[in-house]
Amino acid sequence: MTEIEQLLARVADKARNTRPWGWASLPEPVDAATRARAEAALGFPLPPLLAELYQRIGDGGFGPDYGLLPLLDSSPAGEPAAVAQYLANRESGAQDPDWPWPEGVLPISHWGCAMYACVDCRSPQATVLLFEPNPGDADQAWFVDAPTLADWLRAWVDGTGWYEEENEGAEMAPWAEFRIRTGRGPTTAGMAQAS
Repeated sequence: MTEIEQLLARVADKARNTRPWGWASLPEPVDAATRARAEAALGFPLPPLLAELYQRIGDGGFGPDYGLLPLLDSSPAGEPAAVAQYLANRESGAQDPDWPWPEGVLPISHWGCAMYACVDCRSPQATVLLFEPNPGDADQAWFVDAPTLADWLRAWVDGTGWYEEENEGAEMAPWAEFRIRTGRGPTTAGMAQAS
């Protein structure tokens, strides 16, 4: 059994035995046609591990805090689906250039207070980002939650995520690619490196 297969088995076990707020039961997994419709609407493929979560474990309803968003249909708790949330964020970002939403960054879990865990579907390792807009500045709203989706899932299964009581206040690195990925120019760190 590969490391990813072992991780999927651990995630499936925890998913069967825990329910995030608002979810009465674990939804059925999505089929290949639903995944294809989601990817067509997004305009990019889901990272393989994320696709496996939706196709093998369930259409949301598991994971940290409120759990993963469903892929295409709203959750029983009224959360919009990941695809709808992404498209709404992209549209909103196009209308408000001060708050652009990066292409390929899919919200997968809502933390409350407008905060989302997101997967960078353009990164080879499927980096998980935290979008935290409450400071009021888009340049300071993006953080690297986990370098890979696999790491993010391990933190949930192992109870070591920043959201766990014993890890509250853990510092996260800012997402350095935000300005470049949204066409807002290089970061100040990038400008310092270039000189």
